[in-house]
Amino acid sequence: MFCPKCGAILVPKKDGDKKIMACSCGYKNRKPEHMEIKEEIEEQKKVEVVEGDETDSLPKTEVECPKCKNKESHFWTVQTRAGDEPETKFLKCTKCKHTWRDYS
Repeated sequence: MFCPKCGAILVPKKDGDKKIMACSCGYKNRKPEHMEIKEEIEEQKKVEVVEGDETDSLPKTEVECPKCKNKESHFWTVQTRAGDEPETKFLKCTKCKHTWRDYS
C-alpha cells in the first residue's frame, strides 16, 4: 500500500493496541481495506560445505589462507541471502583445507 499524500510505502505501526499502516509524512490509514498484517520469521538456511574430493573440480584462485598463509585456494559461491543481494564467496585452502568466507 502506498501513501495517498506523498506516494511512499506505508509501513505497519502500533497505535495503542491496534496496528495501522502509517507513512513517514504523518499520514495514517486507520481503516485498512482488505488488508491483513502478518509477522513471519523465516527459517535460517543451512549452507552446504564442500568436503573431501569434491574440491578437486572447483576453480582455484590466488588468495592467502588466514590459517596457514598458503597462497592458493579453491572457491565457490552460494546464494545465502535474498535474491537481490550478492552471493557469498567461500574459499578452501588447498594445503590445510581451512574454509572461510570472503566478504569483499
